[in-house]
Amino acid sequence: MKMKQRVRAILITPAGTTLLMKRVRPGRAAYWVVIGGGVEDSDATREEALLREIREEIAGTAEILRPLHQLVNRAGETEFFYVARVTQWSFDDRSGPEFQKEDRGEYILDEIPLTRAAISQLNLLPEEISTVLCETLDRGELLSSP
Repeated sequence: MKMKQRVRAILITPAGTTLLMKRVRPGRAAYWVVIGGGVEDSDATREEALLREIREEIAGTAEILRPLHQLVNRAGETEFFYVARVTQWSFDDRSGPEFQKEDRGEYILDEIPLTRAAISQLNLLPEEISTVLCETLDRGELLSSP
């Protein structure tokens, strides 16, 4: 059995902010994650999987600009992070299956300034992507090719 792959996008809004998902679960401190999810067998590519996840999670339309980072998470899954521009979204119209499960806690869409100061104050998981995002912002390379 091959390990599941996950795809996530640092979504840059027209206002120059980013959209993150705040997770509130019983018995756990609130934390934020980058929008995205698992690659399904029906997805032709990782990029198509990411665009599907953006549609499901925030009813959003995005343009993938470039890969940003790759890591292996604690579950042993490979996660691929991309930089993308999001042009429209409607959290009220989200359709992802995770939103139907009562035991998953709350999902809150948060618009966060795309600055080191704002990102570093969040409990953004996995921690490695928080570090990578802050370092990329410090270098002014988020919108440029590495």
